[in-house]
Amino acid sequence: MARVRNPFGLFVAILVTILVLLFIKSIADILLLFFIAVLFSLYLHAITDFLEQRLDVPRVVGLSAALIFTLIAVGALVALIVPPVLRQTQDLLIALPGLLVQWQQALIDLASDYPLIGQLVETTNPRPLELDSPLATLGQYFTNLFPYLYSVLHLLILLVSVVVMGVYMTLRPSVYETGFIRLLPPVHRDLGRDILRELSITLRAWIVGQLLAMVFLGVLTWIGLLILQVPYALAFAVFTGVVVVVPFFGTLVSTVLPALFVLGSHGLLHALLVVLLGVVIHLIEANLVHPMIMERQVHLPPVLSILSVLVMAELLGPIGLLVAVPTLATVMVVVRRLYVERILEGRGFRRKLRPPGARMPAERTGAAETAEV
Repeated sequence: MARVRNPFGLFVAILVTILVLLFIKSIADILLLFFIAVLFSLYLHAITDFLEQRLDVPRVVGLSAALIFTLIAVGALVALIVPPVLRQTQDLLIALPGLLVQWQQALIDLASDYPLIGQLVETTNPRPLELDSPLATLGQYFTNLFPYLYSVLHLLILLVSVVVMGVYMTLRPSVYETGFIRLLPPVHRDLGRDILRELSITLRAWIVGQLLAMVFLGVLTWIGLLILQVPYALAFAVFTGVVVVVPFFGTLVSTVLPALFVLGSHGLLHALLVVLLGVVIHLIEANLVHPMIMERQVHLPPVLSILSVLVMAELLGPIGLLVAVPTLATVMVVVRRLYVERILEGRGFRRKLRPPGARMPAERTGAAETAEV
């Protein structure tokens, strides 16, 4: 006899699902913070495991060495790069209004030579464009001391929270992995372990690859812009290395932006050379460096990467841009292991049934679980 579905139970399930989704939406910022802490933990985990396996040191020592190395690297980066980058960025912001006036004049001259363009462009006398510089915007915080201090304190709390959570998850990863696995039904625990293991490998590959790609793009861009005598070369190089985290859009902006700054002063040919430099460097990174770094662990189709950037930016704002790609990698692993392999390919979620009467020694102690399909 067919089993009759209980409409009340279905209503309760739908209601609970809606409430869970609303709750997740309300704590999206906290979940994002936790995800960033997980990425930081995987970074520390990679260094700690390397020291623990190669040098046979205790895990606490390896973690301490990873933290010290990170602090030294960040400190050296701040001491060597941040002062000239800030100086060049400030000079760039000061020169930006004048460059915009030059671009406007060039556009007006072009419109006067070509009537078709003149119909699309308002040919008025160029006037200095007033821009609100980030320094002026930052100065608004000082008009009211309390909001400014609150913002700084809030940022420090978030930063410390990410670091502390990452350190704890690196120091004793088995505690959190075992706790998560125990929340799953016994028949699904092997699958849960496999997914966590694959996620760890995938995200580690992305983190290492991203760091090396940032260094590679930044250094080559800096050298190339110096050869082409582009002003503010170091600032543009650091910007290129940072925005590589955002697929496609970061490449586009970091390639076009320095070309625009030489267009008015050096001419069209020089700007095209700067664009060509950016294209060549990004092609080398995408086709040679990136595959070797990732070790074929991260397979992200370009269209899905662009969609992930658009979706995460819409949901979480600028911070979403930074985690769009690792979020996509995580979703792809989960979808492939659960939906594609288990549902579409028919492997199922249940364990194999043993023949009647067949018993294994581990069953007498209840310690072992059978493998999944």
